[in-house]
Amino acid sequence: MSNAYSEFAFVYDELMTDVPYDTYVELLDMAASGISGKRVLDIGCGTGLLSAKLAKQGADVTGIDLSTAMLEVAEQRVKALSLPVKFNQQAMQQLEGFKEFDVAVIAIDSLNYLSERQDVVATFHRIYSALAIGGVLVFDVHSTFKTDVIFQEGPFTFDNDRIAYIWETEEGEEQHSVYSELAFFVKNDSGTYRRFDEVHTQRTFPVSDYVDMLMEAGFSIERIFADWEDEAPHEESERIFFQARK
Repeated sequence: MSNAYSEFAFVYDELMTDVPYDTYVELLDMAASGISGKRVLDIGCGTGLLSAKLAKQGADVTGIDLSTAMLEVAEQRVKALSLPVKFNQQAMQQLEGFKEFDVAVIAIDSLNYLSERQDVVATFHRIYSALAIGGVLVFDVHSTFKTDVIFQEGPFTFDNDRIAYIWETEEGEEQHSVYSELAFFVKNDSGTYRRFDEVHTQRTFPVSDYVDMLMEAGFSIERIFADWEDEAPHEESERIFFQARK
């Protein structure tokens, strides 16, 4: 899977312009009682958008991702900005070699790419080991409403005159999972379009399951909220956030 997102990596940023990364920085700043000077593990860092924003705020950031192509884009980003972010290629459920971090984050449903419960549990255990006493983990996941209802309303389309896609979805094999096939069309300088295809599977779990898994790893749950707002999840919430402390 290390080559996953190989073409997708180069259009990813353009497709994520609506994601409020600055709000994520604010959430982490609040959870860490100030992010400046803190050691941060950005797990599933992708192209390094969040890593760079955290580094700009004075955090000592290490980004982790499985995709070689995503990490190449991330490296180019921080080099261009002269930011001292370090990157490592690892699977989050096999995270190793990190100790005494103040903050860990798994942003923008990256955790949902783990389809097995034991891999989620392993990820939480490994993050727990990587954090200092009092360290905090913040992550977000799709709600079961989103996987079971919203995502099943496809196909979805997108076109910004440079990139277009057709995104077809169906229920995955596991409960609360979604199988996606995406056909991307990227305009070349000549005006013709280049096509590439992506297949993605994501799975989520009920809020109570995540609580159980976090507690199994040793975490204390501090906060659960939904959809970027300081509000408790409800039956039609789409994105669930967790804040847990070692």
